[in-house]
Amino acid sequence: MARPMTFDTDETIDKAVEVFWRRGFGATTPQNLVDELGIGKGSLYNTFKSKHHLFRLAMHRYSAHRAADLAEALDGPGPVRPKVRAAMQRLAGVGQHDLGCLIVNSAAELGSSDAVVAEVSQQMFERIEDAFRSAIERGQATGELTSGRDPGDAARALLAVVIGTNVLAKGGRPPAELGSLLDAALVIL
Repeated sequence: MARPMTFDTDETIDKAVEVFWRRGFGATTPQNLVDELGIGKGSLYNTFKSKHHLFRLAMHRYSAHRAADLAEALDGPGPVRPKVRAAMQRLAGVGQHDLGCLIVNSAAELGSSDAVVAEVSQQMFERIEDAFRSAIERGQATGELTSGRDPGDAARALLAVVIGTNVLAKGGRPPAELGSLLDAALVIL
């Protein structure tokens, strides 16, 4: 008879996000997961099927949290430009951490060889782009932002800057330099 589960799967997935974010998929061993999640190897496989399946769940969890953060940063009344700047800073982790972004890191590590990673990454990038485009459209409608630029083009450019800033942050660039980069990108608005 199987023993009842003695851990919370949602909390375990949240912990797995941290492990995969810090180590990457390839460098995370099943033993690392067992040690850092505080569960047995049998529980790891019985509950999550495989390291890859847990990684997929962690990527989805991370994406959901990042999308919620993005919506919180961009929604509501007030000027759009500072909201876009704050959203870019949060997405890039500038001044918060030097881990980069789990999705960007995973896309760089596995995106061309792992269909699940490519799909989750593409979905997250589309969410970010859509959120930026909507904010830009709001800013253009109120006259705060230049209406001569296509909102979709500007949103894609901001997405590229966020992704690049993530990589630079992970590479150790100083937060002040990264902040200046984000400020320069806002010129396109």
